[in-house]
Amino acid sequence: MTREEALKGINENLGNRVYVCGHKHPDTDSIVSAISYAKFLQRKGIDAIPCRLGKINTETEYLLKRFGFETPMLFEDARATMDEIEMDPPLTITPQTTIYETLQLMNEYNKQSYGVVNEKGQLMGMVTRSDISNIGLGDTAVGIQLLKETKMEDIAKTLKGRVIYDAQTPHFSGKVSIIALTESGLSNYDIKDRMVLLGNDVEAQKTAIKMGAGVLVIVWTEYVPEDVVELAKEYNCSILISGHGTMNTSRYLYFSPPVQLIMKKNVISFNIDEFVEDVGKKMLKTRYRSYPVVDNDNYLKGYVSRYHILNYHNKKVVLVDHNEYAQSVKGIESADLIEIIDHHRIGDIATTRPISFRNEIIGSTASIITSIYLENQMDIPENLAGLLLGAILSDTLKFRSPTTTPKDKGLAQTLAKIAGLDIKEFAADMFKVSSNISKKSVKELINQDIKRFEIDGNVIMIAQVIISSVVEVKVIEDELQKELDKFTKENRLDMCVIAFTSILENGSIFYSAGEKKNAIFEAFPNREGEEHSFQEDILSRKNQIVPLLSRAIINAVI
Repeated sequence: MTREEALKGINENLGNRVYVCGHKHPDTDSIVSAISYAKFLQRKGIDAIPCRLGKINTETEYLLKRFGFETPMLFEDARATMDEIEMDPPLTITPQTTIYETLQLMNEYNKQSYGVVNEKGQLMGMVTRSDISNIGLGDTAVGIQLLKETKMEDIAKTLKGRVIYDAQTPHFSGKVSIIALTESGLSNYDIKDRMVLLGNDVEAQKTAIKMGAGVLVIVWTEYVPEDVVELAKEYNCSILISGHGTMNTSRYLYFSPPVQLIMKKNVISFNIDEFVEDVGKKMLKTRYRSYPVVDNDNYLKGYVSRYHILNYHNKKVVLVDHNEYAQSVKGIESADLIEIIDHHRIGDIATTRPISFRNEIIGSTASIITSIYLENQMDIPENLAGLLLGAILSDTLKFRSPTTTPKDKGLAQTLAKIAGLDIKEFAADMFKVSSNISKKSVKELINQDIKRFEIDGNVIMIAQVIISSVVEVKVIEDELQKELDKFTKENRLDMCVIAFTSILENGSIFYSAGEKKNAIFEAFPNREGEEHSFQEDILSRKNQIVPLLSRAIINAVI
């Protein structure tokens, strides 16, 4: 697949962000390649974001500050989180919202459930259509209990009526009687403590009050005589006027309680930071149509259904300066890998479809990115040219690394001209910053540029530190070995190597730890009577250290 085809594929989903990232324990080439290629994609109309997979080193920090670039965002996991997928909006109700109002909202917005939130917007519970249907179709005891706990004002609101008198010491049992008057009047009815539905028959109203009715709901009237109200006060009987006829009044009564009386409080919800694939697995264990999604403070952020989970898109990722799972972002196997641009050995990353994969025998990934700009006849801004030049000089060790090619040198000259820089002076400034190890702890030295490898079934990590002179390392030898032993044990490594490389002295010295620690000295033997001998002309981790160490591990009995 060509780059143009790959870019076309990205453009078909412009709403999806593309993350451009280098390897773990990023060096300058990794960070600069991510920034410069993200800039390239942005100019192609793609929402590309440069990322880093760890803390940047001193050299990179210097270059970013010198040329005015921000530190890329920390990319911790390539798997999509709930915050990154489409969800239904966080429509809510309050605990005081009536069941009737909730049902109206459900019909208006075609929702099967609503989240109940407090005044701050934090989730308290959920109400579903099933909860509401249980009131009308379930046991009458449920409706009776709900009505008993419902305020007169909520009942009046639901009936589109008004409260004439709200008893100060109510005695309403929750039971309802709809009175059909006969020759015997009300004598055949037991209405004590009940809600009684009556018409505008004043005498019947007075009789019901005297018989101990708890609430009087009057239909087909706009007025209640004063003497009826006074009698209601005497017998402590509330009076409401309904805005509906008898039939609808009896129907809507049971929808007047507030939702706080029926909401489910033990709600299955998901956090906004949970991974989509994990949420999907949890959904398989339940049968709800919709689930609330909340943040760490329990504020409702939206609703998710199986539809959203089935239709989410993985994060789109472009890898630069690496192509191995062990060196990449966590969860990379779940990402939608768009493209790889690298200059290392071909690793173990696999894709489900063809992608653009550019791998060159060259000293720096920044050189490849520079070539891409030039091939597309895209101008390189002055500050970006300076940044790219710094990455090339860093990764080629100012052209002294055996990985350096004539193409690296030619591209560096082009970038120096654009940036208005003298390569020799610029390199001196840059390496002066990066080779100063006196202000760094031993732990920082081990972690600042370290890569993981699997060699013949062994898990190995190799760190490389640029120094001015190997003499600097002798001062910290004892502390270095202790920290290296500790790091190896904590990370369960078979071997950990740290190479201190001096560009000025044109060579490296090695320290190692772990069960296979002697392999480094099989690959790079010490001179007789010495420990950690200086290895002249050994500068490249990629082309020299890794191949020779691999051969020693595979062939030697250690």
